[in-house]
Amino acid sequence: MAIFLRLLKENDKQSRLLSASTSYRKGEIVENSHNIAIDALKEIPGTPLAYWVSEQVLSAYRGPKYDNKDLGRCTRCGLGTLDDFRYIRTFWEVKSKGDTWVNYFHGGVFSRFYDNFPLLVKWGVQGVELKAFVTQKVGSASRKVQGEDKYFKEGFVFPRRTKGFSPKFMPRGGIFSTGGQAGFSSKSELGQTVALLASQACTFLISLSQGRTGDAAQYEVGLVKRLPWPDLKKYEGRLSSLAFRAWSLRRNLDTVNENSYAFILPFLLRQHGGKFSTSAIESELDAIQSEIDEIALSAYGFDATDCGGSEDFATEGSELISGDDEASEDTEEGSETDKRIISATSALYSWSVGVAFGRFDWRLATGERQPPSEPDPFEPLPAISAAMLQDGFEPFRIHGGILVDDPTHPQDLARLVELVHETVDAHFAENVRSWLQTDFFGYHLQRYSTRGRKAPIYWPLATASGIYTLWLYYPSLSNQTLFTAVNDFLDPKLKDVRDDLNALHSKGLNRNKQEEKVLEGLVNLEHELADLRDSLLEIAPNYRPNHDDGVQITAAPLWKLFRHKPWQKVLKDTWAKLEKGDYDWAHLAMNYWPDRVRKKCITDKSMAIAHSLEHLYIEPEPKPKKASSRKKAGSSE
Repeated sequence: MAIFLRLLKENDKQSRLLSASTSYRKGEIVENSHNIAIDALKEIPGTPLAYWVSEQVLSAYRGPKYDNKDLGRCTRCGLGTLDDFRYIRTFWEVKSKGDTWVNYFHGGVFSRFYDNFPLLVKWGVQGVELKAFVTQKVGSASRKVQGEDKYFKEGFVFPRRTKGFSPKFMPRGGIFSTGGQAGFSSKSELGQTVALLASQACTFLISLSQGRTGDAAQYEVGLVKRLPWPDLKKYEGRLSSLAFRAWSLRRNLDTVNENSYAFILPFLLRQHGGKFSTSAIESELDAIQSEIDEIALSAYGFDATDCGGSEDFATEGSELISGDDEASEDTEEGSETDKRIISATSALYSWSVGVAFGRFDWRLATGERQPPSEPDPFEPLPAISAAMLQDGFEPFRIHGGILVDDPTHPQDLARLVELVHETVDAHFAENVRSWLQTDFFGYHLQRYSTRGRKAPIYWPLATASGIYTLWLYYPSLSNQTLFTAVNDFLDPKLKDVRDDLNALHSKGLNRNKQEEKVLEGLVNLEHELADLRDSLLEIAPNYRPNHDDGVQITAAPLWKLFRHKPWQKVLKDTWAKLEKGDYDWAHLAMNYWPDRVRKKCITDKSMAIAHSLEHLYIEPEPKPKKASSRKKAGSSE
């Protein structure tokens, strides 16, 4: 037996240790002392110095573990691309999911049971391009393309680094990532499995195995694999019911998130019907979590004190355990409600812009169309969100994907947003035009940026002063869009401005002060419109957008025409890298620098596959094997 004294909270540890040691030698009872056999700690994988754990916890590690081939229970690391900018997109960036792009189940934020999974990965035919890229980088595709036997199957996924273990249901039809490691069991057991894993007891046990808890913990597949697993027959029905209900509630919260497949309407319109209460939903979620925690303690045979001490242990573990603590993109945390309801008015206006562009269906707000029924947690994610305009439904206004900030034009964006508000009976005093000119794009860029990707889909291309703005809708972009912007918007506007200028010029000295001021403004406007027109015509001949390139690369040639400085800088840097050849896998690079790209295809297999030029690729000669430095046994000198 070894004696441990727990003095982590003592201010004067030296004197406290001396007095405790003295008392112990006298046979007195010493507060915060622990007697434990060191060998007993070997029951815990990793053998952490968890001297304070109870016998009940140690006995749990002597029983069955989660990993069980006979029962179909296992864990897997997933797919790592080695170049997320090339192979990862948000679901609103590509034309459609299908053979090329599939759902990518990353670890995500701390949100047990449910996640909206907004990312897609370029997989194509058995991942041949991605595998060729990884092989060229690290010598073997299997070093990053892991767990392939479980791709496209239902299970659960969990992030490496969050404030607690955070399992969430993973639907069929996608690929899990290295940051979103996955677990599997029979479908009949998945509900109870996710419920138990979501308990505080499991967070404690998994963390204990690596010698750290709380924010210092890192949740790996091996730790889940070796997790003690109790007999759940007594609780399986109730646990499954609680897990599926929690998934449904969290998904319901996500129905006000514009960037989710579950999106129906913005918060203010959902709340307007009186049937959407975030406080009631979160209260029920808290109750579910409490019940799951109680069941987990009972299943393991623990009481609340058996899982105590985590605060101290987190401090101990951070000192005792060394390793790679690099935080991944999956460390993002925060209240789901905070993220969905911040700036509710802006969220409503953003939805209204989407309606004006033909992205969202306003009929869901008027009751003319009902949202689809809630899917099964393991059902493949849909191609588009519930809120988006379905095939066969007429948009709010028919147009070619270009709107404008111009009160005199029938396709004026501000006026269309106001008409949307009138249609859905959502009236606000805020000046829509002013909001669009000053606040909207910054808000939109932030909302449509996630997991390291910046992917705004409403693009304001403006004159130098911002007095005139064309709004392009990214999903509608084609090789004719810029020509259309010139022919249908800029040329007519320039004609109107020049007609007004001629009328004022003809007055000569008869112009009053107000007319002189108007004249000066029209002269400036004419110059700015002409500059914008010339810029678009300079770009248009070679501009053939391909949505598989993603928003950032597709927008890069237009970087000078965005007036939002942070976004302009991102695009300027992207364009510089395109010119340098960093993104020659992109279709846009082939449009601008075809000779350079084709030359690279000769030596880069993944590049050749990306551009459907495999016939150009030349397999390098195999390197000769090095002769063994050892002489054959018995050979003569």
